[in-house]
Amino acid sequence: MEQDIVAFIGYLHDVKKTTGNTELSYQRDLKKMEAYFKQQNISDISKISFTNLNSYILYLERKGFAITTISRNIASIKAFFNFMFKEGKIKSDVSELLKSPKIEKKVPDVLTVKEVELLLNQAKCLTPKEIRDKAMLELLYATGIRVTELISLRCIDVNLYMGYIICHDKNKERIIPFGKNAKMALENYLNQARNQIIDDESNQLLFTNCSGKPMSRQGFWKLIKHYAKKAGINSEITPHTLRHSFAAHLVENGADLKSVQEMLGHSDISTTQIYASMSHNKIREVYKKAHPRG
Repeated sequence: MEQDIVAFIGYLHDVKKTTGNTELSYQRDLKKMEAYFKQQNISDISKISFTNLNSYILYLERKGFAITTISRNIASIKAFFNFMFKEGKIKSDVSELLKSPKIEKKVPDVLTVKEVELLLNQAKCLTPKEIRDKAMLELLYATGIRVTELISLRCIDVNLYMGYIICHDKNKERIIPFGKNAKMALENYLNQARNQIIDDESNQLLFTNCSGKPMSRQGFWKLIKHYAKKAGINSEITPHTLRHSFAAHLVENGADLKSVQEMLGHSDISTTQIYASMSHNKIREVYKKAHPRG
């Protein structure tokens, strides 16, 4: 089975063009399954039945794995067995009947508009670093992009005149508008601070760490937590908090879910619908009308 897993991971990398993190996740799940079946004296994938797979899932449940983890493992198993079936390594896909446990969608933690304003006002722009931090925080909240997308932005991805960024998501691109506050912060950063932080003219990244090197997610997380502490915000803040807050505030102020879905880059609108449940109350026009800092 080990070579089958290697072949599957190779297929993901070469054909499906998956990310390294995705490949590691699949590999970890399948290696765990392989170890279980080795203990059952099953090393040939063609010998695995639906009953065997179901027993493995029950084993994961008894071990106390979270529903989300079990769900991910089932997805990995299904993808693997489907690949093996198409490759002719097994006569039938015995994983087809596996059902993922129902996952209750957790309402994400979001900041209030007042808390966001407090957070964004903590970078006083007295140093090049603070000017950079202000631009990053404003742009993150203004667009709702992921932190990995923020730290991967290049200068050519920003159109200051028209007020939008081009965000590259795997093989797709999406255009996301931003408002006047983010525009002012970006202009200030590009005119006053970027050249002092990045002294290499060939560096195309919009934002880097203070050494001019690519910034890590962990580095940005520390940055957010630093300013949250200064703002006196006691609620837990993660790299996704401003993304969730961006979406929730747009929906609360009347933005339609389809537009928010496009800006967030969700492939399935059901992922976006979680924000509608938090609200009581068309893409650039919607943004200007609904975003608190648009």
